Amino acid sequence: MLVNLKDKKILVGVTGSIAIYKACELIRLFIKSGANVNVVMSPNAQKFINPITFEALSRNKVLTEVSEDWSNELNHIDLAQKSDAFVIAPATANTINKLSKGIADNILLSCALAYPKNLIIAPSANTEMLNNHYTQGSLKMLKVNDTIIVEPQTKKLVCGVEGSGALAKPLEIYYATAREILKDEFWENRKVVISGGGTREPIDEVRYIGNRSSGKMANALALALYLKGADVCLVTTKKDDSLPSEIYTLEVEDSSEMSEYIKDCIRVAKKGKVTKPSLNNPEAIQVIRKKPYLFMAAAVADFKPKYPQDGKLKKEALGSEWSLELTQTEDILKSIPKEGIIKIGFKAEKDEESAIKNATKAIDSKNLDAIALNILKEKNDFGSDYNEIIFITPNQLRKIPLMPKIDVAFELVELAKELDNE
Repeated sequence: MLVNLKDKKILVGVTGSIAIYKACELIRLFIKSGANVNVVMSPNAQKFINPITFEALSRNKVLTEVSEDWSNELNHIDLAQKSDAFVIAPATANTINKLSKGIADNILLSCALAYPKNLIIAPSANTEMLNNHYTQGSLKMLKVNDTIIVEPQTKKLVCGVEGSGALAKPLEIYYATAREILKDEFWENRKVVISGGGTREPIDEVRYIGNRSSGKMANALALALYLKGADVCLVTTKKDDSLPSEIYTLEVEDSSEMSEYIKDCIRVAKKGKVTKPSLNNPEAIQVIRKKPYLFMAAAVADFKPKYPQDGKLKKEALGSEWSLELTQTEDILKSIPKEGIIKIGFKAEKDEESAIKNATKAIDSKNLDAIALNILKEKNDFGSDYNEIIFITPNQLRKIPLMPKIDVAFELVELAKELDNE
């Protein structure tokens, strides 16, 4: 899922690594999101790719030692200071070590020294070069100074060594950059628990009772809140591997398992501790007491088989008719105490006439702060990438019109901010 970065200015720095070709895909992701992208190349980067490649992708002149121009903004001061984000991908071990020492002996490093915000770097190097104590010391120093490190992958490298050092996936780097641009002080380091997908209540080890929930709305919410800076725990039956790896995801099957994990996540969320190292005290712990949120977007089954069976039930043994005895599942949302947490429920309805009445009743019966009502129609039915929501609180009702689910998620996140009056 790409997000709206319209009119945001992003500076991409590329260094002399074999992984430089992946920067092309990263730039394409930013362009598709509406961002204005500039590229600065180190001299060694130009040994791998001609600047014209990045100019064709970004539609902007590339900043190099030769092209720097003080008659316009194509210089290491203006580009650096007017960018909303600066990401160096790939960042070689040489560049990492120089960055940590404040060395600015090429055009890219000069940009980094002039950049006034948090730098984002994605290392790419031979495993031994990356694990060298000088490089590791440089990475620690950069982290202490609030540089965002997008961790490399562990795989077989071009040099033949198997280990850490491969450039992170472009989508991971994209999300880290978007998070730096979109972060919101209200959500930063706030614990958020989200449930998603439809539970699968076992009949036997093969069959189950389930529903058609795709989990897409929960995934969109998890992404939106992560990009706003929240510490997200996603409990879902529909894991999406394209979400940022920093979103803590727990994959579950049935309602009892979902209930257990949600309540565990909430207990952790209420502790409110965040590790925040500083230059003077790298081990310091800062306690941030922001009230956590629960977004209960999962479609939990109302009933489950009373006697789930081991193995597979044989059709021949069941006969031509079969009566399955069911029992009610726990109402997870209702069972969670409201004390110390903001509770937001989700409700899907087909009958437009009774939908708002039923949703309003649920606010009272489940002791909620708000409920997001989804009236299912052809354009926003199960599995659709679009949704429209009526956001209902005890005092008011507001409508989010039909739009992509990721855009709906960002709208919901803004409305949810108003629920914490502390």
